[in-house]
Amino acid sequence: MRLWGAWLGEGDRAGAAWSGVEYAWQTLDSLALFARPGDRFYIVAHGLVRGYAPIDRVEQRGDWHHIIRRGGAVACSIRERVAGFRGLRKRWWRLEDEVEFCDWETDGVRAGSRDLFPRRGGGTGDLFESL
Repeated sequence: MRLWGAWLGEGDRAGAAWSGVEYAWQTLDSLALFARPGDRFYIVAHGLVRGYAPIDRVEQRGDWHHIIRRGGAVACSIRERVAGFRGLRKRWWRLEDEVEFCDWETDGVRAGSRDLFPRRGGGTGDLFESL
């Protein structure tokens, strides 16, 4: 699962101060049009919700919707396994079901996985691209 390593390598992880860099996730899914500033954009990897970053804005570029995030990421999870969002999905759990996730970077990630040693330095990955 290279997506997780790419996301970790971006920067502005949960608990970190905003670096001044913005990131965008691109989709053709019209569900992106319902996203509003302050909404939570969740990341799922290795069967677990890992946390979210607040949405700053959504931009339209041709047919593509770009969900923009920057700093403010929060590590949290829910008490169930998640196969993944497989694109853009709405949250199906209640906010009260979210719990703090101290080991969000490594819990459930196989030992020896390349995801434990992500590329550093704000490079682009499969999930977000640096703007």
